[in-house]
Amino acid sequence: MYRKFLNARSPLRLLEKGLHGGLGPGNLGVVIAGHGVGKTSFLVGVALDELLRSGHVLHVSLDETVSHIRAYYDTVFEDLASTAHLEEEARVHREIDRLRSIRVYPNHMLSPSKLREAVKVESEAGAKPSVLIVEGLDFETIQPDDISDVKSLAEEIAAEIWLSSAHEDEKVLGIPASISRLDDLLSVILALEPGNGSVALRALKDHDNPDLSALHVSLDPRTLLLVRA
Repeated sequence: MYRKFLNARSPLRLLEKGLHGGLGPGNLGVVIAGHGVGKTSFLVGVALDELLRSGHVLHVSLDETVSHIRAYYDTVFEDLASTAHLEEEARVHREIDRLRSIRVYPNHMLSPSKLREAVKVESEAGAKPSVLIVEGLDFETIQPDDISDVKSLAEEIAAEIWLSSAHEDEKVLGIPASISRLDDLLSVILALEPGNGSVALRALKDHDNPDLSALHVSLDPRTLLLVRA
C-alpha cells in the first residue's frame, strides 16, 4: 500500500477541508485537551502525516521523555501500517525515524532562543523542519512576546508549529483566558474531548473564519486517527 493511502486516516485531511486548507506554513496552532485525553497522540498523528510525505519534523517536549515520545510514534505508525497493509513497513519506519528529531527540555527551560537554536542545528544538518511540535508550554505564565517570537520563527522557516495546552476539565467549553489573550498570534485552536467510544475533535478558532461548524469529527481513542468506517 502506498504511503499516500496511510495519510487518508490523518485528521489533517478533514482539517484541510474544514479549516480552509489546514494550519498552513508560518502559522501557530494549539490543541487543548484534559489530561490523558490524547494531545500527544494527536500531535504525533500530525507529525506522521508530514513524515509520510517526506517532510522533516522536530518534536520538542517539556513533559515527556524521548523514549515515551518514540513509543507514541511507534504505536500510531504500527496501527496505520497494519490496517493499511503497508508494503516494506520496516523500511518506511526507518525512513520516518530519520526524518524526525526529538528534543526534550526540563520544564520551564525552553525559550524561543533555544527553539531557534534547535531549528538552526537541524537546518544546518540538512533537515530544516517543515513541522514543529512543541508540547508542555505553560500558557498561564508564557509571555505574549515569547509566542510572538515563535510565530516569527514559523514565518521565517515557512513551517507549521503546533502547540499543546492542558485543560483542567475534559469538556472544553470555550477558549481559556490563558490562550485567548494570545488570539492574534494563533491561527487555529482545536479542542479534544472524550466521547462515546471515541475522541471528539472540534475547532474553537479557524483563522478568521467565523463559522466553526464545519469541523466536528471522531477520532480513535488509542491513536487519535480518524475512526475507520
